Amino acid sequence: MEKIWLKCYPASAPAEVDVHAYASIPDMFAQSCSRFADLPAFSNAGTTLSYAQTDTLSRQFAAWLQAQPGLSKGDRVAIMLPNLLQYPVALLGIQRAGLVVVNINPLYTPRELEHQLRDAGAKVIILLDSLAPLLKQVIGTTQIQQVVTTQVTDLLQGSTSPVGSTDLIGTSLPAALAAGAVAPFQEATLTHADIAFLQYTGGTTGVSKGAILTHGNLIANLQQADAWLGTVFAAGRETVITALPLYHIFALTINCLLFMKCGGHNRLITNPRDMPALVKELAISRFTALTGVNTLFNGLLNTPGFADIDFSGVKLVMGGGAAVQRAIAERWLEVTGHRLVEGYGLTETSPLATCNLVAIGHTGSIGVPVPSTEACICADDGTELPIGTAGEICLRGPQVMQGYWQQPAETAKVLSPDGWFHTGDVGFIDATGAITLTDRKKDMILVSGFNVYPNEIEGVIAAHPGVFECAVVGIADEKTGEAVKAYVVSKDGTLSADDIIAYCRENLTSYKVPKQVAFIAELPKSPVGKILRRELRGR
Repeated sequence: MEKIWLKCYPASAPAEVDVHAYASIPDMFAQSCSRFADLPAFSNAGTTLSYAQTDTLSRQFAAWLQAQPGLSKGDRVAIMLPNLLQYPVALLGIQRAGLVVVNINPLYTPRELEHQLRDAGAKVIILLDSLAPLLKQVIGTTQIQQVVTTQVTDLLQGSTSPVGSTDLIGTSLPAALAAGAVAPFQEATLTHADIAFLQYTGGTTGVSKGAILTHGNLIANLQQADAWLGTVFAAGRETVITALPLYHIFALTINCLLFMKCGGHNRLITNPRDMPALVKELAISRFTALTGVNTLFNGLLNTPGFADIDFSGVKLVMGGGAAVQRAIAERWLEVTGHRLVEGYGLTETSPLATCNLVAIGHTGSIGVPVPSTEACICADDGTELPIGTAGEICLRGPQVMQGYWQQPAETAKVLSPDGWFHTGDVGFIDATGAITLTDRKKDMILVSGFNVYPNEIEGVIAAHPGVFECAVVGIADEKTGEAVKAYVVSKDGTLSADDIIAYCRENLTSYKVPKQVAFIAELPKSPVGKILRRELRGR
């Protein structure tokens, strides 16, 4: 398709970006440290790290990693942390040592944690010490050789004793930093071809897949995001409120990395579910940018005191992860005087692929492709569809992943030989080039911006000894956008909804647990026996 969207680009946005501006994420960070050494980089719980301090601490962690036996360039290191100062230190340290970051949700159950560690082949993990007992349950079946634990407030001070009560082979983060401070260090030589992240996303097969994102993918997306969003920012003068978890690709790229690139200050929110505390933080902070998902914006709008916050210095409020509802966008504008800007993308696209025009904000569409990005709409047979016709949204650009980790068959399903990524989302392109998202080709459920895949939940429910068969669909939910509803055929009729929910809570992260459970005599099926989820929707 002709890049018709270029006609509506603002004068400040180029059609193409320089994807070779930086060799790697550490190279980008090094240049920022040179420019912004004394400026604040990250703040949390009353403590602030400057760019120079972040540089020093991440170098120490990198040196400690390089001193560990059995670790070599390209090996995987897992981070299982909420938004704390330890996160950027660990991320940068891992990559400066030439290793690959594997982000893990701290809310994962043992089953989910075990799968991701085993699939990635991670050799080291850094996590909160409160999560060590969870890791202990599964570590014996993984390749983990070294465990680094940290307490919420122990980055710059705290115990330097090794991990003790958990019976795990490991050390504390302060001890690792202290050892790294006197250890030799060689900054890793990285290129665009080196893997930066194995960023896990759900899969239609019911298991989580690791999207291979290289340094080239992330640098390209940073350049694209900066070209589109960064024109409103002044280098070294911006502060972003980071309430979304950094282990999620949206906050990882847009908050952590993009604002690091421009010398910005990330104010990390560890528990965004505490809305009164978040409103208090917003009230006392001089912030210029805020990112969130629809549910976060809705929650803020309904929290006392939010309407009194001074938004006069705010330059950008960006929504992503899930569709921003028109009613929320309109109320946000009414209350704050600022338009929400909606971006669209996926883990597999690093993530930003399309975005509203910043000057116009939310329009109901997901905007136009960002610089150096192509988009088209395809029919099921792969043929391109004309303007205004709905079909599968396909994307191509330097931010598109290399494939799924060790899953060539799954990669081939979504990534064509000429680089087109088939998103599984359905929409159409209008005459201006704007894309409207109308449906999802996959059965994915979006709960507060997190991908939830029915097959995974069905696999857990089906393992319950009292379940004959089951199916899972998404339902509308005022608070989370969508929620999970399970349809269950019981073996003997003695199961209750509470039984199913309790069983799921033992095996699934909270946002994947069904909000509703309905018992049904028989599931609708096709002539070949395939369960027809579409016939369950709306029941």
